[in-house]
Amino acid sequence: MRELKTNEIPMRSGGVAANAARALLLAIVLSAGPSSPVLAGGHSALEDFFASYPALAAAGTRSSTPKGAPGDPLNLAFVGGEDDLLRLMAKAGWFPADPITLRSSLRITMDSIVRRPYVDAPVSSLYVDGRKQDLAFEQPAANNPSKRHHVRFWRIAAPGPAQWIAAATYDTSIGLARVNGHVSDHVTHHISADVDAERDKLLADLQRTGGVSVTWVDGFQPLREGRNGGGDPFHTDGRLALVVVAAAAVR
Repeated sequence: MRELKTNEIPMRSGGVAANAARALLLAIVLSAGPSSPVLAGGHSALEDFFASYPALAAAGTRSSTPKGAPGDPLNLAFVGGEDDLLRLMAKAGWFPADPITLRSSLRITMDSIVRRPYVDAPVSSLYVDGRKQDLAFEQPAANNPSKRHHVRFWRIAAPGPAQWIAAATYDTSIGLARVNGHVSDHVTHHISADVDAERDKLLADLQRTGGVSVTWVDGFQPLREGRNGGGDPFHTDGRLALVVVAAAAVR
């Protein structure tokens, strides 16, 4: 539902009763707030985003697997330094992911079996512009490392404040990946098809920290549904959330 702005409320002349009714309607609208916790924020046309952030636009709309297959959709961008990103994610309750090692791989396997939380479990590598993620964060869910909120960030070379592109998805289980419709021998996390819900959850967490602005870039994703590199289906409204640290605003 489109958010109703206060300047769109009809203000026709009338008596005391009419004025009281208008005041009551205005109070209801202002107190109700947006229907989604992350609807707050402006909107930017796709061509304006391309003009203002050409490096981010050139990064594309999908990550890729180590073998070059399309991976998770990119659904969030961040403008601000690495220290800003680390500070905000920590304040929002997201943990940096451990690197993938034999020890961390064994731990996530055992913790999944006994349903023991692993708050900084490793994430697999996905690529943008031929580079794996620079940073990854997660939040545990359901006291089981097979279920978790997580996001990968890639730093994009650009003049001025640091720019990052990200893919936020929710892991629902651990299982075998599907390649070209066939089950493979590769173990992976399977993601929820609703990638927008994870984007919106991360945005809500960041907005609660304060000090950031959010702009929605409509029509960013040309593909509204598909499958990632593990064969998991996804669907999206196609929007990119652009998060700018207040001190690093570029326009």
